[in-house]
Amino acid sequence: MDVSIVIPLYNEEESLDALYAEVTAAAEALDREYELILVDDGSRDATRPKLRELCARDPRVKAVFFRRNYGQTAAIQAGFDHARGRVVITLDGDLQNDPRDFGLLLHHLDEGYDVVCGWRKDRKDSFSRRLPSIIANRLIGALTGTPIHDNGCTLKAYRGDIVRRARLYAEMHRFLAPMMSLSGARYKEVVVNHRARQFGQSKYGFSRIWKVFLDLLTIKMLLSFTTRPAAWFGLLSVPFLVGTMLALAISVYRHATILPYMPYSLVFPSITVLFAFAFAHLIILGVLAELVVKVGDFKQTDTILAVVDGPGGMQS
Repeated sequence: MDVSIVIPLYNEEESLDALYAEVTAAAEALDREYELILVDDGSRDATRPKLRELCARDPRVKAVFFRRNYGQTAAIQAGFDHARGRVVITLDGDLQNDPRDFGLLLHHLDEGYDVVCGWRKDRKDSFSRRLPSIIANRLIGALTGTPIHDNGCTLKAYRGDIVRRARLYAEMHRFLAPMMSLSGARYKEVVVNHRARQFGQSKYGFSRIWKVFLDLLTIKMLLSFTTRPAAWFGLLSVPFLVGTMLALAISVYRHATILPYMPYSLVFPSITVLFAFAFAHLIILGVLAELVVKVGDFKQTDTILAVVDGPGGMQS
Protein backbone atom coordinates (compact mmCIF):
# COMPACT_ATOMS: atom_id res chain seq x y z
CA MET A 1 0.00 0.00 0.00
CA ASP A 2 1.44 3.36 -1.04
CA VAL A 3 -0.82 5.89 0.67
CA SER A 4 -3.25 5.70 3.58
CA ILE A 5 -5.64 8.66 3.94
CA VAL A 6 -6.98 9.08 7.48
CA ILE A 7 -9.99 11.34 8.11
CA PRO A 8 -11.62 11.78 11.54
CA LEU A 9 -15.35 12.50 11.40
CA TYR A 10 -17.82 13.81 13.95
CA ASN A 11 -21.37 14.69 12.83
CA GLU A 12 -20.35 15.30 9.22
CA GLU A 13 -23.28 13.67 7.40
CA GLU A 14 -23.86 16.72 5.20
CA SER A 15 -20.29 16.90 3.94
CA LEU A 16 -19.53 13.17 3.69
CA ASP A 17 -20.65 12.60 0.09
CA ALA A 18 -18.74 15.62 -1.24
CA LEU A 19 -15.73 14.69 0.91
CA TYR A 20 -15.63 11.16 -0.49
CA ALA A 21 -15.90 12.44 -4.08
CA GLU A 22 -13.11 15.01 -3.65
CA VAL A 23 -10.74 12.71 -1.76
CA THR A 24 -11.10 9.79 -4.18
CA ALA A 25 -10.62 12.08 -7.18
CA ALA A 26 -7.47 13.59 -5.67
CA ALA A 27 -6.15 10.16 -4.59
CA GLU A 28 -6.67 8.60 -8.02
CA ALA A 29 -4.81 11.52 -9.60
CA LEU A 30 -1.73 10.53 -7.56
CA ASP A 31 -1.44 7.29 -9.55
CA ARG A 32 -0.58 5.38 -6.39
CA GLU A 33 -2.27 2.54 -4.58
CA TYR A 34 -4.27 4.03 -1.72
CA GLU A 35 -6.77 3.30 1.01
CA LEU A 36 -9.25 5.63 2.68
CA ILE A 37 -9.72 5.24 6.45
CA LEU A 38 -12.73 7.12 7.84
CA VAL A 39 -12.94 7.20 11.64
CA ASP A 40 -16.37 7.98 13.10
CA ASP A 41 -15.79 9.65 16.46
CA GLY A 42 -19.16 8.72 17.99
CA SER A 43 -21.32 10.79 15.63
CA ARG A 44 -24.97 11.27 16.59
CA ASP A 45 -26.28 12.00 13.11
CA ALA A 46 -26.41 9.85 9.95
CA THR A 47 -22.62 9.70 9.51
CA ARG A 48 -22.40 6.06 10.56
CA PRO A 49 -24.96 4.57 8.09
CA LYS A 50 -23.43 6.65 5.30
CA LEU A 51 -20.01 5.21 6.12
CA ARG A 52 -21.40 1.69 5.89
CA GLU A 53 -22.78 2.50 2.44
CA LEU A 54 -19.38 3.79 1.30
CA CYS A 55 -17.63 0.65 2.57
CA ALA A 56 -20.10 -1.55 0.71
CA ARG A 57 -19.62 0.44 -2.51
CA ASP A 58 -15.83 0.96 -2.48
CA PRO A 59 -13.40 -1.74 -1.26
CA ARG A 60 -10.71 0.90 -0.74
CA VAL A 61 -12.74 2.50 2.05
CA LYS A 62 -12.31 1.32 5.64
CA ALA A 63 -14.51 2.67 8.45
CA VAL A 64 -13.65 2.67 12.16
CA PHE A 65 -16.52 3.30 14.58
CA PHE A 66 -16.11 4.59 18.14
CA ARG A 67 -18.64 3.73 20.83
CA ARG A 68 -18.82 7.41 21.84
CA ASN A 69 -17.07 10.70 21.18
CA TYR A 70 -13.42 10.46 22.28
CA GLY A 71 -11.97 13.44 20.43
CA GLN A 72 -9.93 14.08 17.32
CA THR A 73 -6.67 12.78 18.77
CA ALA A 74 -8.15 9.36 19.53
CA ALA A 75 -9.69 9.23 16.05
CA ILE A 76 -6.37 10.03 14.37
CA GLN A 77 -4.59 7.44 16.54
CA ALA A 78 -7.16 4.82 15.48
CA GLY A 79 -6.50 5.73 11.86
CA PHE A 80 -2.76 5.33 12.38
CA ASP A 81 -3.33 1.92 13.98
CA HIS A 82 -5.25 0.69 10.93
CA ALA A 83 -3.13 2.37 8.23
CA ARG A 84 -1.05 0.13 5.98
CA GLY A 85 0.47 2.72 3.67
CA ARG A 86 4.10 3.72 3.41
CA VAL A 87 2.77 7.28 3.61
CA VAL A 88 -0.09 8.44 5.83
CA ILE A 89 -2.04 11.60 4.99
CA THR A 90 -4.46 13.16 7.47
CA LEU A 91 -7.11 15.82 6.87
CA ASP A 92 -10.32 17.10 8.42
CA GLY A 93 -13.73 15.91 7.32
CA ASP A 94 -15.39 19.34 7.13
CA LEU A 95 -14.26 20.09 3.52
CA GLN A 96 -12.08 23.00 4.64
CA ASN A 97 -8.87 21.13 3.75
CA ASP A 98 -8.38 20.76 0.00
CA PRO A 99 -7.56 17.17 -1.10
CA ARG A 100 -5.96 18.54 -4.25
CA ASP A 101 -2.96 19.43 -2.04
CA PHE A 102 -2.13 15.72 -1.62
CA GLY A 103 0.33 15.87 -4.52
CA LEU A 104 2.09 18.89 -3.02
CA LEU A 105 2.57 17.12 0.31
CA LEU A 106 3.85 13.92 -1.30
CA HIS A 107 6.23 15.87 -3.55
CA HIS A 108 8.01 17.36 -0.55
CA LEU A 109 7.87 14.08 1.36
CA ASP A 110 9.67 12.41 -1.55
CA GLU A 111 12.48 14.96 -1.11
CA GLY A 112 13.47 13.17 2.09
CA TYR A 113 11.35 14.77 4.78
CA ASP A 114 9.64 12.65 7.43
CA VAL A 115 6.60 14.90 7.87
CA VAL A 116 5.16 17.66 5.71
CA CYS A 117 2.79 20.05 7.49
CA GLY A 118 0.11 22.11 5.82
CA TRP A 119 0.01 25.84 6.61
CA ARG A 120 -3.36 27.56 6.23
CA LYS A 121 -1.75 30.92 5.51
CA ASP A 122 -4.95 32.40 4.09
CA ARG A 123 -7.29 30.84 6.62
CA LYS A 124 -11.01 31.15 5.93
CA ASP A 125 -12.20 31.21 9.53
CA SER A 126 -13.55 33.82 11.91
CA PHE A 127 -11.21 35.75 14.19
CA SER A 128 -12.65 33.92 17.23
CA ARG A 129 -11.26 30.70 15.76
CA ARG A 130 -7.98 32.10 14.50
CA LEU A 131 -6.99 33.83 17.75
CA PRO A 132 -6.86 30.63 19.90
CA SER A 133 -4.87 28.97 17.13
CA ILE A 134 -2.35 31.84 17.02
CA ILE A 135 -1.87 31.71 20.80
CA ALA A 136 -1.53 27.92 20.80
CA ASN A 137 1.04 27.97 17.98
CA ARG A 138 3.11 30.59 19.80
CA LEU A 139 3.10 28.46 22.97
CA ILE A 140 4.08 25.33 21.08
CA GLY A 141 6.89 27.09 19.25
CA ALA A 142 8.23 28.71 22.42
CA LEU A 143 8.33 25.52 24.51
CA THR A 144 9.46 23.07 21.81
CA GLY A 145 11.72 25.33 19.77
CA THR A 146 9.93 24.17 16.61
CA PRO A 147 8.59 27.27 14.80
CA ILE A 148 5.65 25.73 12.94
CA HIS A 149 3.08 28.35 11.94
CA ASP A 150 0.01 26.11 11.96
CA ASN A 151 0.17 23.05 14.21
CA GLY A 152 -3.62 22.86 14.19
CA CYS A 153 -3.83 22.15 10.46
CA THR A 154 -4.81 18.48 10.15
CA LEU A 155 -3.65 18.30 6.52
CA LYS A 156 -0.27 16.60 6.93
CA ALA A 157 1.72 13.78 5.34
CA TYR A 158 3.83 11.39 7.41
CA ARG A 159 6.07 8.45 6.78
CA GLY A 160 4.08 5.40 7.83
CA ASP A 161 6.83 3.71 9.83
CA ILE A 162 7.06 6.80 12.06
CA VAL A 163 3.37 7.37 12.81
CA ARG A 164 2.80 3.68 13.52
CA ARG A 165 5.15 4.07 16.49
CA ALA A 166 3.30 7.13 17.79
CA ARG A 167 0.97 6.86 20.79
CA LEU A 168 -1.31 9.88 21.05
CA TYR A 169 -3.74 10.93 23.76
CA ALA A 170 -5.53 14.06 25.05
CA GLU A 171 -4.95 16.87 22.45
CA MET A 172 -1.53 15.65 21.38
CA HIS A 173 -2.23 15.21 17.66
CA ARG A 174 -1.31 18.91 17.38
CA PHE A 175 2.19 18.23 18.72
CA LEU A 176 3.05 15.26 16.53
CA ALA A 177 5.26 17.28 14.17
CA PRO A 178 7.15 19.09 17.00
CA MET A 179 7.57 15.76 18.81
CA MET A 180 9.00 14.18 15.65
CA SER A 181 11.30 17.17 15.18
CA LEU A 182 12.61 16.91 18.74
CA SER A 183 13.27 13.22 18.10
CA GLY A 184 15.37 13.99 15.04
CA ALA A 185 12.78 13.73 12.24
CA ARG A 186 12.94 16.21 9.36
CA TYR A 187 9.88 18.36 8.78
CA LYS A 188 8.77 20.91 6.22
CA GLU A 189 5.85 23.34 6.25
CA VAL A 190 4.09 24.20 2.98
CA VAL A 191 1.25 26.61 2.24
CA VAL A 192 -1.99 24.79 1.42
CA ASN A 193 -5.41 25.90 0.28
CA HIS A 194 -8.07 26.51 2.90
CA ARG A 195 -11.78 26.90 2.33
CA ALA A 196 -14.70 28.27 4.31
CA ARG A 197 -16.81 25.76 6.20
CA GLN A 198 -19.90 24.77 4.20
CA PHE A 199 -21.82 22.59 6.66
CA GLY A 200 -22.27 22.34 10.42
CA GLN A 201 -20.37 24.22 13.10
CA SER A 202 -16.84 24.17 14.44
CA LYS A 203 -16.14 22.00 17.51
CA TYR A 204 -13.32 24.19 18.82
CA GLY A 205 -12.98 27.52 20.63
CA PHE A 206 -11.07 29.37 23.35
CA SER A 207 -11.45 26.47 25.80
CA ARG A 208 -8.82 24.43 23.95
CA ILE A 209 -5.98 26.87 24.81
CA TRP A 210 -5.79 25.62 28.40
CA LYS A 211 -5.83 21.97 27.26
CA VAL A 212 -3.11 22.65 24.70
CA PHE A 213 -0.95 24.36 27.34
CA LEU A 214 -1.25 21.45 29.81
CA ASP A 215 -0.56 18.83 27.13
CA LEU A 216 2.41 20.85 25.90
CA LEU A 217 3.94 20.96 29.38
CA THR A 218 3.42 17.19 29.65
CA ILE A 219 5.19 16.54 26.35
CA LYS A 220 8.05 18.90 27.18
CA MET A 221 8.58 17.19 30.52
CA LEU A 222 8.44 13.68 29.04
CA LEU A 223 10.88 14.48 26.24
CA SER A 224 13.35 16.20 28.57
CA PHE A 225 12.87 13.90 31.57
CA THR A 226 13.85 10.77 29.66
CA THR A 227 17.25 12.23 28.80
CA ARG A 228 18.10 14.42 31.82
CA PRO A 229 15.92 13.46 34.84
CA ALA A 230 18.38 15.02 37.29
CA ALA A 231 17.83 18.44 35.71
CA TRP A 232 14.06 18.21 36.24
CA PHE A 233 14.36 17.03 39.84
CA GLY A 234 16.93 19.76 40.44
CA LEU A 235 14.49 22.34 39.07
CA LEU A 236 11.74 21.03 41.38
CA SER A 237 14.08 21.22 44.37
CA VAL A 238 14.97 24.91 43.91
CA PRO A 239 11.89 26.27 45.80
CA PHE A 240 12.69 23.99 48.74
CA LEU A 241 16.30 25.18 48.76
CA VAL A 242 15.15 28.80 48.82
CA GLY A 243 12.64 27.98 51.57
CA THR A 244 15.35 26.27 53.63
CA MET A 245 17.65 29.29 53.41
CA LEU A 246 14.89 31.75 54.28
CA ALA A 247 13.61 29.70 57.23
CA LEU A 248 17.18 29.21 58.48
CA ALA A 249 17.88 32.94 58.24
CA ILE A 250 14.71 33.77 60.18
CA SER A 251 15.55 31.15 62.82
CA VAL A 252 19.05 32.55 63.33
CA TYR A 253 17.73 36.10 63.50
CA ARG A 254 15.07 35.22 66.07
CA HIS A 255 17.58 33.22 68.11
CA ALA A 256 19.99 36.17 68.15
CA THR A 257 17.38 38.73 69.11
CA ILE A 258 15.29 36.76 71.61
CA LEU A 259 15.46 37.83 75.24
CA PRO A 260 16.53 35.29 77.91
CA TYR A 261 13.14 35.26 79.65
CA MET A 262 11.07 34.80 76.42
CA PRO A 263 10.10 31.30 75.20
CA TYR A 264 11.89 30.11 72.08
CA SER A 265 9.61 29.11 69.19
CA LEU A 266 10.42 25.94 67.22
CA VAL A 267 8.26 26.87 64.22
CA PHE A 268 10.97 28.18 61.92
CA PRO A 269 13.59 25.56 62.89
CA SER A 270 10.98 22.88 62.09
CA ILE A 271 10.23 24.49 58.73
CA THR A 272 13.97 24.62 58.01
CA VAL A 273 14.35 20.90 58.69
CA LEU A 274 11.28 19.96 56.60
CA PHE A 275 12.39 22.04 53.62
CA ALA A 276 15.92 20.67 53.89
CA PHE A 277 14.62 17.08 53.88
CA ALA A 278 12.42 17.82 50.85
CA PHE A 279 15.36 19.37 48.99
CA ALA A 280 17.64 16.43 49.77
CA HIS A 281 14.91 13.93 48.83
CA LEU A 282 14.43 15.45 45.37
CA ILE A 283 18.17 15.64 44.72
CA ILE A 284 18.59 11.96 45.66
CA LEU A 285 15.67 10.99 43.42
CA GLY A 286 17.27 12.90 40.55
CA VAL A 287 20.58 11.11 41.01
CA LEU A 288 18.87 7.70 41.17
CA ALA A 289 16.80 8.48 38.06
CA GLU A 290 19.96 9.54 36.23
CA LEU A 291 21.59 6.22 37.17
CA VAL A 292 18.56 4.28 35.92
CA VAL A 293 18.68 6.08 32.56
CA LYS A 294 22.42 5.50 32.17
CA VAL A 295 22.10 1.79 33.07
CA GLY A 296 19.34 1.46 30.47
CA ASP A 297 21.61 3.01 27.84
CA PHE A 298 24.41 0.59 28.74
CA LYS A 299 22.06 -2.40 28.49
CA GLN A 300 20.84 -1.25 25.09
CA THR A 301 24.37 -1.01 23.70
CA ASP A 302 25.28 -4.39 25.21
CA THR A 303 22.53 -6.12 23.20
CA ILE A 304 24.18 -5.21 19.86
CA LEU A 305 26.62 -7.92 18.81
CA ALA A 306 27.63 -6.57 15.40
CA VAL A 307 26.48 -4.42 12.51
CA VAL A 308 26.87 -5.78 8.97
CA ASP A 309 26.91 -3.03 6.36
CA GLY A 310 27.17 -3.20 2.58
CA PRO A 311 27.14 -6.03 0.05
CA GLY A 312 30.62 -7.08 1.09
CA GLY A 313 29.40 -7.85 4.59
CA MET A 314 31.60 -5.33 6.37
CA GLN A 315 31.20 -6.01 10.07
CA SER A 316 31.67 -3.51 12.89
